[in-house]
Amino acid sequence: MADIGGPTRERAAVSEDGRSRDRSRPVLPDPLPMSVVDAHCHLDIADGEDGAWLSPAEAIKLAASVGVTRIVQVGCDLPGSAWAVEAATQYPNLIAGVSLHPNEAPKLKAAGELDSALADIERLAQVSDKVRVIGETGLDYFRTGEDGRAAQHESFAAHIELAKRLGKTLMIHDRDAHDDILRILDREGVPDRLVMHCFSGDTEFARECVNRGAFLSFAGVVTFKNATSLRDALAVTPLDRVLVETDAPYLTPSPHRGQPNASYLIPHTVRKMAGVLNISVPELCAALNDNANRAFGGAW
Repeated sequence: MADIGGPTRERAAVSEDGRSRDRSRPVLPDPLPMSVVDAHCHLDIADGEDGAWLSPAEAIKLAASVGVTRIVQVGCDLPGSAWAVEAATQYPNLIAGVSLHPNEAPKLKAAGELDSALADIERLAQVSDKVRVIGETGLDYFRTGEDGRAAQHESFAAHIELAKRLGKTLMIHDRDAHDDILRILDREGVPDRLVMHCFSGDTEFARECVNRGAFLSFAGVVTFKNATSLRDALAVTPLDRVLVETDAPYLTPSPHRGQPNASYLIPHTVRKMAGVLNISVPELCAALNDNANRAFGGAW
């Protein structure tokens, strides 16, 4: 197997609140009784002690050992998207998503490079049948101020059009922008397959997304003590619209919050979700597996 190269970037050793993070890797949890899919992961981002990287081969092996047998590898910029395509081509367990993250759009627009970057994303999206996803795209009002919103809106609309035209799944990043996400989706038209990555809304927003045909993907945040409203949103989501993800190396589930995340830690999130939904872990695993096949255009 050819070498796909090293990580495209490294996660900061200091958290958003300015504190140094524990970058030691958590131990393996008890395996799940049935296979599930990590619906959103960034294997190309290093995060470990002294910047150590969990290679794709090792990450896939560890994940499979606890029942996470398939992974959606997501690129957020041109280098990451190219890496995702190559990784999905090489590893049967992976499919790829290609995109310009909403926080990339204002920088590219200011440099006069947004149109050419979007053209490159379109080219990457057609390199292989393993590229099933356009995303993560969307809006992020947490990191980008009002002066960058027009560029985000332009990029989001372009990604929606591309997903519809190529018949790919649209994967949405939404941070503090619920109303505009829905407004732009309604204006541009909802693709056949839609995933709300790292769902972060309340029960009302969950219902609005489901009404538009979306799958809601829940990350490790759902295990956090202060995430009551998110658990309430999960509780009202139909079982056939639920996905699970890591967003690794970010959003590590409890009891390892703050440490490096990886697909092998999904069992913590699945078990918490099963409790919220008041169903058995095997029943949830079966639903998550079936839902992933429908959300991403079939098995792989």
